[in-house]
Amino acid sequence: MKCIASLVCALVATGCATTTTDRLRLPPLETVAHVDLSRYIGTWYEIANFPQIFQRGCTATTASYTLRGDGDIDVLNRCRKESIDGEEKSAIGRAHVVDLSTNAKLTVSFFRPFWGDYWIIDLADDYSYAVVGHPSRDYLWILSRTPSMDPGLYEGILRRLAAQGYETSRLVRTLQPPSPTARDGSAEVETRMQSYPLLANQASLLEESERAHASRD
Repeated sequence: MKCIASLVCALVATGCATTTTDRLRLPPLETVAHVDLSRYIGTWYEIANFPQIFQRGCTATTASYTLRGDGDIDVLNRCRKESIDGEEKSAIGRAHVVDLSTNAKLTVSFFRPFWGDYWIIDLADDYSYAVVGHPSRDYLWILSRTPSMDPGLYEGILRRLAAQGYETSRLVRTLQPPSPTARDGSAEVETRMQSYPLLANQASLLEESERAHASRD
């Protein structure tokens, strides 16, 4: 469900090819034990993915989920083409829970009547990150509630994915814009701000405005 306008077509195609799960003779992919959908909905930032043709050129990829009255989920995927400031592309879809005992196995459709698997295979206790996979192990997305992820947390996710049989070397990080309101003073934030002068200037102007307002008070 991550800027995946052609997800279903691609997933259908894998049915005619040897999947990673079959090729490596891996056991069935395991999902998390339970997902609280009321906590899962909202906006997610894509941190990394297995490159797919339907996401070619995408940066700043996000997915926004809204719970419907009938129990399904409305999906809105967005990305910027080629650069952070590029043209925005979006796709609207619908997700349906197929395993009501866990809510961790869903199907998603952008072109009904075709649906593709969307399995939640890792999830933070506080729902700050999630990992979405597919039983073939040929599709993978690492998601976060924020545009960046702590390196230690990311490495831990990779270790758990490797234990599930995923070829983590195939992962590619997704370019995301830094938050202009970040104030943790870390070298990482400073470096990322330097990589985006426009956003850095906006953050600086915001801070100056707040300091001026505080001095008047």
